Amino acid sequence: MAYHHGRLRETLIDEAAAAIDERGVDALSLRELARRAGVSHAAPAHHFGDRSGLLTAIAADGFERLADALGAAGTDFVEAGVAYVRFATEEPGRFAVMFRTELLRPDDPALEAARDRAGSILASGAVGALGEARADRLAAWSIVHGFATLWNSGAIESAPDEHPDALAREVAARLVPGARAGG
Repeated sequence: MAYHHGRLRETLIDEAAAAIDERGVDALSLRELARRAGVSHAAPAHHFGDRSGLLTAIAADGFERLADALGAAGTDFVEAGVAYVRFATEEPGRFAVMFRTELLRPDDPALEAARDRAGSILASGAVGALGEARADRLAAWSIVHGFATLWNSGAIESAPDEHPDALAREVAARLVPGARAGG
């Protein structure tokens, strides 16, 4: 991917997410990222400082994108669950980093803000559908997160052309009494 002047930071994040999707987070290096983006070896370090800074930026970007996806789903809890799974399966490189706290700078303000924004949207949808109980909200998050993780790892058997949305919709609908999976 060639970058456009003034968008190097975004290009590096996108290239890093693609590299993580292809080879895993452990294989990512700033040097390899620079080669992929067609920039000097110093460019990624200039923008992110080190590998942890890069991974933190990827996670923050991922949480912002997740928040946007959840917000676009509206107030329907089942559709928010499907949006969560869709994000995770369409952005596997970002999703693979977002919850790897040992790789991230936990006090990064952009990461904190993005994580809080996504969490707030997710929690508000769960409260509306499930009520105030923390255990219910955690159960809902665990189910959609677990589904997405299992799908991304290939643990859920599927047809080659099967998209996870329909199955995720069925799974999420089981959490809400009276919800229909036909959505």
